[in-house]
Amino acid sequence: MVQATALIEINKLDLFYGAFQALKQVSLEIPQRAITAFIGPSGCGKSTLLRTLNRMNDMIPGARVEGSIEIGGTDIYGGDVHVETLRKKVGMVFQQPNPFPKSIYDNVAYGPRLHGITKRRELDEIVENSLRSAALWNEVKDHLKRSALSLSGGQQQRLCIARALAVGPDVLLMDEATSALDPISTIKIEELAQELKDRYTIVMVTHNMHQAARVSHQTVFFLNGEVVEYSATEKLFSDPSDQRTEDYISGRFG
Repeated sequence: MVQATALIEINKLDLFYGAFQALKQVSLEIPQRAITAFIGPSGCGKSTLLRTLNRMNDMIPGARVEGSIEIGGTDIYGGDVHVETLRKKVGMVFQQPNPFPKSIYDNVAYGPRLHGITKRRELDEIVENSLRSAALWNEVKDHLKRSALSLSGGQQQRLCIARALAVGPDVLLMDEATSALDPISTIKIEELAQELKDRYTIVMVTHNMHQAARVSHQTVFFLNGEVVEYSATEKLFSDPSDQRTEDYISGRFG
């Protein structure tokens, strides 16, 4: 199921941790400039799949991938793909805000500097634009030298989004990005995602089905490492095609 031009194409993907198979024959097309939500019970494979999209699973001993993932037509598990370049194009925001123990400015400038940008004027522009994109600029513009660790949890998470945006990604992955935040901060992140979708392809993992229903355009329901159902969000929640989806969203299990 796909409603727009697919940016990410996953074909018959299997993922193993040693002898354990965490993903089983996953095939999906994820459209560009839209929000796609992954839902399902704990341990169903949704975060595992998310982490294959920027090869975070490479860091886990014994992890092995079969099948293919193409982003913008490039097989990201191909031998000529540099992981650092991939992660520049596929940014990620984690469950717990994880700012570096540096200033607000240096957090956002870290990635651009790593990729060779050193001119102060250029860095200033990237920092301001990224913080504006993350709806944080007005709150921190007079305190850029302050430690990022002095910010509230919600501000830290928006700073992490700004840090991901600073290197100019095509895709933004959000792994339970609001689960550690209070309701007001959660709403701000959801509103931010809605604003960012016009420029970025967003893939989010969430345990919060209300959140998936509120912000995503299409939703994927996972169970035991497999895709059970993938459709427009409104249809999946109002008229699911699979009884297992109906059982999950109605609270019968999970």
